[in-house]
Amino acid sequence: QLHVVEYGGGLVQAGGSLRLRCTGYGRTLEDHSVGWFRQAPGKEREGVACISDKFIINYAESVKGRATFFRDNDKEEVLLEIKNLKPEDAATYYCVADRKMYVCDTMAPSDFATWGQGTQVTVSS
Repeated sequence: QLHVVEYGGGLVQAGGSLRLRCTGYGRTLEDHSVGWFRQAPGKEREGVACISDKFIINYAESVKGRATFFRDNDKEEVLLEIKNLKPEDAATYYCVADRKMYVCDTMAPSDFATWGQGTQVTVSS
């Protein structure tokens, strides 16, 4: 069974860069689409980015132009970087994964079977 663990996060200054890593354990990530959701207190869960097993990437409008998503199947990990961090980027970020082909198109939380524990990101002004 696949498990994913998030690394990175913490306190980041506004205008700085955030780097998050998600590593898969238990089985390969190679045949999964992998994405990131985030949720701030009192707000809806938001899909941030998703990369398919074919390396097709979708970004949310809120991070488009600021985010870069990369997967390394040899290391069983994905890397997400968000530059020019804004206060509204503060949230708990969750790594998600699923083998269904369409999940990166819909970015519906219920479509992802595997969720990490989340890592908190705080943005200081």
